[in-house]
Amino acid sequence: MEYTIIGTIAQRARLDFAPGEAVWLSKGALMAYSPGIEWRPRVPGGFGGALRRSLAGEGISLTYAETTQEGQFALIASNAPGHITEWDLADGPVLATRGSFLAAWGTEVDITVVIARRAGAAFFGGAGLFLQRISGEGKVLLHGSGDFDRRQLVQNETLLVSTGNLAAFADSVDYDIQTVGSVGRAFFGGEGIFMTRLQGPGTVLLQSLKRGTGSSSE
Repeated sequence: MEYTIIGTIAQRARLDFAPGEAVWLSKGALMAYSPGIEWRPRVPGGFGGALRRSLAGEGISLTYAETTQEGQFALIASNAPGHITEWDLADGPVLATRGSFLAAWGTEVDITVVIARRAGAAFFGGAGLFLQRISGEGKVLLHGSGDFDRRQLVQNETLLVSTGNLAAFADSVDYDIQTVGSVGRAFFGGEGIFMTRLQGPGTVLLQSLKRGTGSSSE
């Protein structure tokens, strides 16, 4: 699969298919496509996957697009302004917060919904109780509101992130929460009571515009 990221303020991606290639897309991501593209709603992980996706608020199904013809393409986009970046699964699985997953393709790509490992992070960390985990061999396109800031954390390096500014992170990164300190800072500092606490090793993708926990690109 070849792809090109287009645009500046509200980016989109063009996917160019070879015969026999297929891609998983977030629901509603298809912007336009050539006549030889065939697509259908499909649930990764069967019934169990559907149940987890429903609980996560990500929509029960994804869109599965494929073709057997030469010269076929699809344009995909999120429904919010922002940028698109690639995650190479050769670097390990990625955990995407709600609304950040856009597309994935490759060999034995597995897309599932997982529960945040720590209860505090699940309920107060801003990324929510459920995260989408994408693993396998291939590529993932992620959408971030505003601009991306990519951080590479070394072993035990810690980063505190404001709620809503976390887009995605490596499966190797530990994800928890931390209080901001005093009552005055919590209620008058504009950042809320908790910050998301990330500890390396691994890559972290931040988004410059906060995405509310109730929003989704789907």
